[in-house]
Amino acid sequence: MLAPPDNEPPLWKRLAWMAGIWLASVTALGVVAMIIRLWLKA
Repeated sequence: MLAPPDNEPPLWKRLAWMAGIWLASVTALGVVAMIIRLWLKA
């Protein structure tokens, strides 16, 4: 069994990255939805 590497970033940093990626994806999805909504109303 392999031991985890010692240079692994701390948990808070990995969670911050996950939250940032989640927020960016939700924002991008919202922008695309808003564009489609405006396009369908025009």
